[in-house]
Amino acid sequence: MIRVQPTAALRVDFARWAVAQTPKVRTVSPSDFAVPAYLFTHMPEPLLLGALVDGRQYVPVEDEPAEPEEGTTASDDSAPAELLGVATPEGLTALVHETPGEPLPPLPDSAYGSDAVPLPEPERQLAATSPAAVEAAMTAAEVAVELAAANAETRDRSDSSPEVGPPYACASCPRTFTTQRGRDTHRRHVHPEA
Repeated sequence: MIRVQPTAALRVDFARWAVAQTPKVRTVSPSDFAVPAYLFTHMPEPLLLGALVDGRQYVPVEDEPAEPEEGTTASDDSAPAELLGVATPEGLTALVHETPGEPLPPLPDSAYGSDAVPLPEPERQLAATSPAAVEAAMTAAEVAVELAAANAETRDRSDSSPEVGPPYACASCPRTFTTQRGRDTHRRHVHPEA
């Protein structure tokens, strides 16, 4: 949605145009309208003269600076400013031609502080592409999961508060509960046949 705040003189005309649309263009504040993008491009330009569009003054098409024609040079005042920090086609194509996994070029020594220590070289890891290597990795993962499950405690010990009241054991399974109500609820849900 594009937020349009028409001038006070054109607000009534803008509202007439807004309610004539299907579906109607809604207001988002006492003086702002939420215009869908597809309608904004087709709306009458006189309604936008002097309006604020998304918080910025609307610039009519005829007031926009024209692009210099091919072969002519623009004056220094109308030349577009260089945008710093904006991706350019040349910069993007340079990234495409880089090989993934190659080390970055070294930084100059002036980029490091006086107490900087070089890091050890990273180990190169190759992807496991052979079926035997993939099978060995899967087997190791399954063994690790089984060991973790076998060594895991069956009861959460994070709550260190002392148990209140005697434990209430379920007659159908080995679970115990701190309250009779908890045991009875468990029995109704898990062991309805009992």
